[in-house]
Amino acid sequence: MLLLAAFLALFVGISLGLLGGGGSILTLPMLVYVMHVEAKSAIASSLFVVGVTSLVGTITHARAGNVKPRAGLIFGLAGMAGALGGSRLAHYIPGNALLIGFAFVMFATSLAMMRGRKKAGEGTGHISLAKALFIGTSVGVVSGLIGAGGGFLIVPALTLAGGLGMRHATGTSLLVITMQSLAGFAGHVISHTPIPWTLVLVVTAAAVVGSMGGARLARRVSPAALRRGFAWLVIAMAIFMLAKQLPIPVAAGAGVVALALILVMARRTTAAVVIPGPGTKEVPLS
Repeated sequence: MLLLAAFLALFVGISLGLLGGGGSILTLPMLVYVMHVEAKSAIASSLFVVGVTSLVGTITHARAGNVKPRAGLIFGLAGMAGALGGSRLAHYIPGNALLIGFAFVMFATSLAMMRGRKKAGEGTGHISLAKALFIGTSVGVVSGLIGAGGGFLIVPALTLAGGLGMRHATGTSLLVITMQSLAGFAGHVISHTPIPWTLVLVVTAAAVVGSMGGARLARRVSPAALRRGFAWLVIAMAIFMLAKQLPIPVAAGAGVVALALILVMARRTTAAVVIPGPGTKEVPLS
């Protein structure tokens, strides 16, 4: 079983290396449905795996000059506070409900992947401090609560709201994911969530190796085609998770509605650009 976990974890790391996110989207279902880890323990374990793997990616991107420390600290510190609170809140919510929430975050993630990301060089290069703290905290709460939602929410925030180029947004998002994932993991440990350490360390090591390979493959494949294919995989996994947690008719109905919304929203190519109002305090991200 450990060998199977290590093999599957390679794909977790590859997704992080190729896409700059998506690690937890694969890690949690693998731990719950393949390795049969209890839901809350799997969420905590997923945060550790993604946090450590993202840390390795952050170091690589930092050496290449792709990390903006100021932006990372603003979003990261807010995300840490949110993740810590979300992870403590998860202690009082049934595991079944957390998995259902995770499935709907998977639908949202697939939508973000299908729509793609804003091209580098667009935006203002500044963001209001209040907006940065609000976005960072909100994403952190989601991440700490269900162990997902980092990369595919932070990267659009850094590009659309803050105007960072894609290269810097991806590198900086890994720093933010590292900070909020490890803070969320700490919250689960404080809440005495049991951690299967042998399994977690094996999965983490394999994911780190996979992320290095994914970074190399990213230079040879089409990012747009890769995102679309990964998005359909995530949708299938989300429907599977709903079917495991809800009555089949309810899960099927939710899946059809979510899929219809994704197909409609994915066709939209325009995105609204928020212009800071007068009197709003702004901070440079670069």
